[in-house]
Amino acid sequence: MAPSVPAALAEAVEGYDWSRDRVGMSGAAVYRLRGRRGAPDLYLKLGCGGVADDVAEEAEKLRWLQSRLPVPRLRAFVAETARTWLLTEALPGRTAWQVMTGNVVAREAVIRALAGFLCQLHAIPAGGCPFDASARVRLAEAKWRLDAGLVDEADFDDARQGWSAHRVWDAMMALDRSDSDFVVTHGDFSLDNVLFDGGEVTGCIDLDRLGVADRYQDIAVMWNNLSEFGPELQRSFLTAYGIDQPDEGKLAFYLMLDEMF
Repeated sequence: MAPSVPAALAEAVEGYDWSRDRVGMSGAAVYRLRGRRGAPDLYLKLGCGGVADDVAEEAEKLRWLQSRLPVPRLRAFVAETARTWLLTEALPGRTAWQVMTGNVVAREAVIRALAGFLCQLHAIPAGGCPFDASARVRLAEAKWRLDAGLVDEADFDDARQGWSAHRVWDAMMALDRSDSDFVVTHGDFSLDNVLFDGGEVTGCIDLDRLGVADRYQDIAVMWNNLSEFGPELQRSFLTAYGIDQPDEGKLAFYLMLDEMF
Protein backbone atom coordinates (compact mmCIF):
# COMPACT_ATOMS: atom_id res chain seq x y z
CA MET A 1 0.00 0.00 0.00
CA ALA A 2 1.35 3.40 -0.98
CA PRO A 3 1.86 5.88 1.88
CA SER A 4 0.47 9.39 1.67
CA VAL A 5 3.10 11.78 0.35
CA PRO A 6 3.69 15.51 0.79
CA ALA A 7 2.08 17.82 -1.75
CA ALA A 8 5.53 18.63 -3.14
CA LEU A 9 5.90 14.99 -4.25
CA ALA A 10 2.36 14.27 -5.43
CA GLU A 11 2.88 15.11 -9.10
CA ALA A 12 6.23 13.31 -9.30
CA VAL A 13 4.76 9.99 -8.07
CA GLU A 14 1.37 10.19 -9.79
CA GLY A 15 0.50 7.29 -12.09
CA TYR A 16 2.96 4.78 -10.62
CA ASP A 17 2.32 1.33 -9.19
CA TRP A 18 3.91 0.97 -5.76
CA SER A 19 5.60 -2.01 -4.12
CA ARG A 20 7.50 -2.20 -0.82
CA ASP A 21 11.17 -3.15 -1.15
CA ARG A 22 12.26 -5.00 2.00
CA VAL A 23 15.87 -5.74 0.97
CA GLY A 24 18.41 -4.05 3.23
CA MET A 25 18.43 -2.94 6.84
CA SER A 26 18.56 0.85 6.72
CA GLY A 27 15.48 1.28 8.94
CA ALA A 28 13.77 3.43 6.32
CA ALA A 29 10.67 2.37 4.41
CA VAL A 30 11.64 1.88 0.75
CA TYR A 31 9.19 1.71 -2.14
CA ARG A 32 9.72 0.93 -5.81
CA LEU A 33 7.50 2.85 -8.23
CA ARG A 34 6.83 1.35 -11.67
CA GLY A 35 4.49 1.60 -14.60
CA ARG A 36 4.13 5.30 -15.40
CA ARG A 37 4.14 5.56 -19.18
CA GLY A 38 7.22 7.26 -20.61
CA ALA A 39 8.79 7.72 -17.19
CA PRO A 40 11.64 5.90 -15.42
CA ASP A 41 11.11 3.65 -12.43
CA LEU A 42 11.70 5.43 -9.12
CA TYR A 43 12.58 4.62 -5.54
CA LEU A 44 11.06 6.49 -2.63
CA LYS A 45 12.74 6.25 0.76
CA LEU A 46 10.79 7.41 3.82
CA GLY A 47 12.52 7.99 7.13
CA CYS A 48 10.56 8.53 10.34
CA GLY A 49 11.77 9.52 13.79
CA GLY A 50 15.49 8.92 14.22
CA VAL A 51 15.74 7.46 10.72
CA ALA A 52 14.62 10.78 9.22
CA ASP A 53 18.07 12.23 9.85
CA ASP A 54 19.68 9.25 8.12
CA VAL A 55 17.58 9.80 4.99
CA ALA A 56 18.39 13.52 5.03
CA GLU A 57 22.09 12.70 5.31
CA GLU A 58 21.84 10.26 2.42
CA ALA A 59 20.25 12.96 0.24
CA GLU A 60 23.14 15.29 1.02
CA LYS A 61 25.71 12.63 0.20
CA LEU A 62 23.90 11.65 -2.99
CA ARG A 63 24.03 15.27 -4.18
CA TRP A 64 27.76 15.39 -3.51
CA LEU A 65 28.56 12.13 -5.27
CA GLN A 66 26.30 12.66 -8.35
CA SER A 67 28.95 14.26 -10.53
CA ARG A 68 31.74 11.97 -9.33
CA LEU A 69 30.44 8.40 -9.71
CA PRO A 70 27.39 6.61 -11.15
CA VAL A 71 24.64 6.81 -8.52
CA PRO A 72 20.84 7.17 -8.67
CA ARG A 73 19.66 10.52 -10.00
CA LEU A 74 18.09 12.61 -7.24
CA ARG A 75 14.56 13.66 -8.20
CA ALA A 76 13.35 15.27 -4.98
CA PHE A 77 13.96 15.57 -1.26
CA VAL A 78 11.34 16.78 1.23
CA ALA A 79 11.77 17.24 4.98
CA GLU A 80 8.80 17.43 7.33
CA THR A 81 8.60 17.34 11.12
CA ALA A 82 10.13 13.98 12.08
CA ARG A 83 9.80 12.64 8.49
CA THR A 84 11.99 12.88 5.40
CA TRP A 85 11.37 11.73 1.84
CA LEU A 86 14.04 10.89 -0.75
CA LEU A 87 12.95 10.26 -4.34
CA THR A 88 15.49 8.87 -6.84
CA GLU A 89 15.50 7.26 -10.26
CA ALA A 90 16.11 3.50 -10.27
CA LEU A 91 19.44 2.39 -11.70
CA PRO A 92 19.17 -0.18 -14.50
CA GLY A 93 20.11 -3.80 -13.91
CA ARG A 94 20.31 -6.28 -11.07
CA THR A 95 22.39 -6.39 -7.92
CA ALA A 96 25.82 -7.99 -8.01
CA TRP A 97 24.48 -10.71 -5.69
CA GLN A 98 21.65 -11.53 -8.13
CA VAL A 99 24.08 -11.73 -11.05
CA MET A 100 26.51 -13.96 -9.17
CA THR A 101 23.87 -16.36 -7.90
CA GLY A 102 22.22 -16.58 -11.31
CA ASN A 103 25.32 -17.04 -13.47
CA VAL A 104 28.30 -19.02 -12.20
CA VAL A 105 30.30 -18.31 -15.37
CA ALA A 106 29.98 -14.54 -14.86
CA ARG A 107 31.36 -14.50 -11.31
CA GLU A 108 34.99 -13.75 -12.12
CA ALA A 109 33.96 -10.91 -14.44
CA VAL A 110 31.69 -9.50 -11.74
CA ILE A 111 34.54 -9.65 -9.24
CA ARG A 112 36.85 -7.70 -11.55
CA ALA A 113 34.15 -5.11 -12.22
CA LEU A 114 33.44 -4.70 -8.51
CA ALA A 115 37.12 -4.18 -7.76
CA GLY A 116 37.44 -1.70 -10.62
CA PHE A 117 34.41 0.27 -9.44
CA LEU A 118 35.76 0.36 -5.89
CA CYS A 119 39.07 1.66 -7.20
CA GLN A 120 37.16 4.46 -8.95
CA LEU A 121 35.41 5.39 -5.73
CA HIS A 122 38.62 5.30 -3.70
CA ALA A 123 40.38 7.46 -6.31
CA ILE A 124 38.04 10.42 -5.64
CA PRO A 125 40.16 13.02 -3.81
CA ALA A 126 39.43 12.51 -0.12
CA GLY A 127 40.39 16.10 0.68
CA GLY A 128 37.30 17.37 -1.12
CA CYS A 129 34.85 15.11 0.72
CA PRO A 130 32.99 16.87 3.56
CA PHE A 131 31.80 13.67 5.26
CA ASP A 132 33.77 12.01 8.08
CA ALA A 133 33.20 8.26 8.38
CA SER A 134 36.46 7.46 10.16
CA ALA A 135 36.79 4.74 12.79
CA ARG A 136 36.64 7.43 15.48
CA VAL A 137 33.23 8.63 14.28
CA ARG A 138 31.79 5.18 13.67
CA LEU A 139 33.05 3.82 16.99
CA ALA A 140 31.28 6.64 18.81
CA GLU A 141 28.03 5.75 17.04
CA ALA A 142 28.61 2.03 17.65
CA LYS A 143 29.09 2.65 21.38
CA TRP A 144 25.86 4.63 21.50
CA ARG A 145 24.03 1.76 19.75
CA LEU A 146 25.60 -0.76 22.13
CA ASP A 147 24.58 1.20 25.23
CA ALA A 148 21.07 1.71 23.81
CA GLY A 149 20.63 -2.03 23.17
CA LEU A 150 20.18 -1.52 19.43
CA VAL A 151 22.76 -4.05 18.18
CA ASP A 152 21.07 -7.06 16.54
CA GLU A 153 23.01 -10.03 17.92
CA ALA A 154 20.92 -12.49 15.88
CA ASP A 155 22.31 -10.96 12.69
CA PHE A 156 25.99 -11.51 13.51
CA ASP A 157 28.19 -13.30 10.96
CA ASP A 158 28.71 -17.03 11.38
CA ALA A 159 32.13 -16.43 12.98
CA ARG A 160 30.42 -14.57 15.83
CA GLN A 161 27.11 -16.42 16.16
CA GLY A 162 26.26 -16.80 19.82
CA TRP A 163 28.40 -13.81 20.84
CA SER A 164 26.94 -10.95 22.79
CA ALA A 165 27.28 -7.42 21.45
CA HIS A 166 29.52 -6.58 24.39
CA ARG A 167 31.82 -9.48 23.56
CA VAL A 168 32.14 -8.19 19.98
CA TRP A 169 32.87 -4.71 21.32
CA ASP A 170 35.57 -5.97 23.69
CA ALA A 171 37.22 -8.07 20.96
CA MET A 172 37.14 -5.09 18.60
CA MET A 173 38.67 -2.79 21.22
CA ALA A 174 41.58 -5.22 21.59
CA LEU A 175 42.52 -4.69 17.93
CA ASP A 176 44.52 -1.85 16.37
CA ARG A 177 41.94 0.86 15.64
CA SER A 178 44.17 3.37 13.85
CA ASP A 179 43.04 4.71 10.48
CA SER A 180 46.03 5.00 8.18
CA ASP A 181 44.86 5.06 4.57
CA PHE A 182 42.05 7.56 4.12
CA VAL A 183 39.88 7.46 0.98
CA VAL A 184 36.28 8.23 0.09
CA THR A 185 34.40 5.09 1.14
CA HIS A 186 30.90 3.83 0.44
CA GLY A 187 30.59 2.50 3.98
CA ASP A 188 28.48 -0.54 3.08
CA PHE A 189 30.05 -1.77 -0.14
CA SER A 190 28.09 -5.01 -0.39
CA LEU A 191 26.84 -7.21 -3.23
CA ASP A 192 23.32 -5.83 -2.71
CA ASN A 193 24.46 -2.23 -3.11
CA VAL A 194 26.15 -2.44 -6.53
CA LEU A 195 24.06 -2.74 -9.72
CA PHE A 196 25.00 -4.49 -12.97
CA ASP A 197 23.53 -4.36 -16.46
CA GLY A 198 25.02 -5.96 -19.56
CA GLY A 199 28.08 -7.05 -17.63
CA GLU A 200 28.90 -3.50 -16.51
CA VAL A 201 28.46 -1.72 -13.19
CA THR A 202 25.68 0.85 -13.53
CA GLY A 203 26.21 2.38 -10.09
CA CYS A 204 25.87 2.00 -6.35
CA ILE A 205 23.01 2.64 -3.96
CA ASP A 206 22.38 3.17 -0.20
CA LEU A 207 24.90 5.91 0.40
CA ASP A 208 24.02 6.99 3.94
CA ARG A 209 27.41 5.75 5.27
CA LEU A 210 29.50 7.47 2.60
CA GLY A 211 32.52 9.35 3.92
CA VAL A 212 36.26 9.52 4.37
CA ALA A 213 37.59 6.44 6.15
CA ASP A 214 40.26 3.77 5.88
CA ARG A 215 39.84 1.88 2.61
CA TYR A 216 39.44 -1.38 4.55
CA GLN A 217 35.97 -0.21 5.59
CA ASP A 218 34.82 -1.10 2.05
CA ILE A 219 37.27 -3.92 1.39
CA ALA A 220 36.24 -5.83 4.52
CA VAL A 221 32.50 -5.63 3.82
CA MET A 222 32.84 -6.89 0.23
CA TRP A 223 35.40 -9.55 1.21
CA ASN A 224 32.95 -10.81 3.84
CA ASN A 225 30.04 -10.80 1.37
CA LEU A 226 32.06 -12.91 -1.04
CA SER A 227 32.63 -15.63 1.57
CA GLU A 228 29.30 -17.07 0.39
CA PHE A 229 30.98 -17.87 -2.94
CA GLY A 230 34.22 -19.29 -1.57
CA PRO A 231 37.76 -18.21 -0.71
CA GLU A 232 38.97 -18.24 -4.32
CA LEU A 233 36.62 -15.42 -5.28
CA GLN A 234 37.56 -13.55 -2.11
CA ARG A 235 41.21 -13.75 -3.16
CA SER A 236 40.29 -12.77 -6.73
CA PHE A 237 38.58 -9.63 -5.46
CA LEU A 238 41.58 -8.60 -3.38
CA THR A 239 43.98 -9.29 -6.26
CA ALA A 240 41.83 -7.35 -8.73
CA TYR A 241 41.74 -4.43 -6.31
CA GLY A 242 45.54 -4.54 -6.00
CA ILE A 243 46.08 -6.31 -2.67
CA ASP A 244 48.42 -9.30 -2.54
CA GLN A 245 48.56 -9.71 1.24
CA PRO A 246 45.50 -8.36 3.09
CA ASP A 247 45.82 -6.71 6.48
CA GLU A 248 44.13 -9.38 8.61
CA GLY A 249 43.87 -7.05 11.60
CA LYS A 250 42.01 -4.42 9.63
CA LEU A 251 39.72 -7.02 8.11
CA ALA A 252 38.83 -8.29 11.57
CA PHE A 253 38.33 -4.80 13.00
CA TYR A 254 36.03 -3.53 10.26
CA LEU A 255 33.99 -6.74 10.21
CA MET A 256 33.39 -6.44 13.95
CA LEU A 257 32.57 -2.76 13.58
CA ASP A 258 30.03 -3.65 10.90
CA GLU A 259 28.31 -6.03 13.35
CA MET A 260 27.33 -3.02 15.48
CA PHE A 261 25.15 -1.50 12.73
